[in-house]
Amino acid sequence: MLANFQSYADSNLTAQSSGKTLSLPEVWARKYVENLHRQDQVLANLDQSQSKGDVVQNLMDMLRSISANAWNKTETLIGHEIRRHQIDRDLIDPWMIAKDVHQVYEAVLEAYANDTSPQRFSVTASKKLGVIRQTHTAVDPRVIGFVSMQFHYCGQMLSEAAPQAERPALQDFFKVVDDQLYMPLHRAYEAAANYDYDHPRLQTMRLALPAITSIAKTIVDRVAKAYPRYATYTGPLASDVVRTSSVRDVEMFQIYLWTCVLENNVGAIAQELFPLCVMLYPTLRVNWELVRLMVTLLHQEIGRCVGQGNVQHYEPYGRVLFEMFSPEFFPDTL
Repeated sequence: MLANFQSYADSNLTAQSSGKTLSLPEVWARKYVENLHRQDQVLANLDQSQSKGDVVQNLMDMLRSISANAWNKTETLIGHEIRRHQIDRDLIDPWMIAKDVHQVYEAVLEAYANDTSPQRFSVTASKKLGVIRQTHTAVDPRVIGFVSMQFHYCGQMLSEAAPQAERPALQDFFKVVDDQLYMPLHRAYEAAANYDYDHPRLQTMRLALPAITSIAKTIVDRVAKAYPRYATYTGPLASDVVRTSSVRDVEMFQIYLWTCVLENNVGAIAQELFPLCVMLYPTLRVNWELVRLMVTLLHQEIGRCVGQGNVQHYEPYGRVLFEMFSPEFFPDTL
């Protein structure tokens, strides 16, 4: 481009454009911008035709900067909560979190490039993600709020950077990461291992687990219908991105509930889920009235799923969940 400009400068000092005499700097500026527009179109065409390998390589190249941007967004949204909740700042190590993010999303992109199914990736990655979760929450469970949000925004930004046609497939992998970090799955598995196969609590959980996602979708749709004009930080309740996050959250509440059932104490809800919600939901503009309705519907839907004869096995912990999210503590209304 610069060579073309020099050639043009040697023979022309002014040019006519739309009846107006342009100076040489104006001509140069216009031609430079026009070339940029043409290059943008070339890149857009390449994006539409690039192979899966090209997509993965491009996202790998962007991973470092996207991880940094995701941390900046996380810090901006909930950085003030560190002091407010009196969390030891040394427990939140952005460099360690960034290292974990990079390793996990490299594995995600490699699995995607190798045509590994999201289900298979979930199996192979669950141990690594479980270790990451346990490591960051070993001293203070509330740290998971910063870790999970960093991972979530990184996946979201990677998805936005990918070609439109590739996003649905990639988002299935990113959901695996979100689920494993937001939910205490390994903690539930470990607690389940302490029971005989035919124990009533374990049997009740086996009835509920296959329906977790369908229960979550039903509840999210009912809440969105009840509050059609409500919008969170990310957008309206009925929007695709908010609905996806909401379904994950209702699934998360269920996993925490069943973890308490299997551990026979309310520690997982009291020490991790509740502080996490207090930390994140106000910032994300999720009103407590919405959460209260969700918890109410959750009790109804699980009871319908497992049958009246099995309600006794989870009801005490469901009641704790209901009481902790009481309007007495969070009196704000929509």
